[in-house]
Amino acid sequence: MYCVCKEHVELAIDKFVDEYEDAPDIVDLMKTKFTEWEAPATCELGQCDHIAEYLVV
Repeated sequence: MYCVCKEHVELAIDKFVDEYEDAPDIVDLMKTKFTEWEAPATCELGQCDHIAEYLVV
């Protein structure tokens, strides 16, 4: 599972496919809220400090 900014969506998809050998689901974190989980504020890939907009799972 990766919480990423718009710039890193493709990289997150590639990493997911490499790890799980399956296509991920992409959730728009700007439109979806979870009651039991809160997304990180910033992108989890690299040294990026952009807002995490997508969940790749």
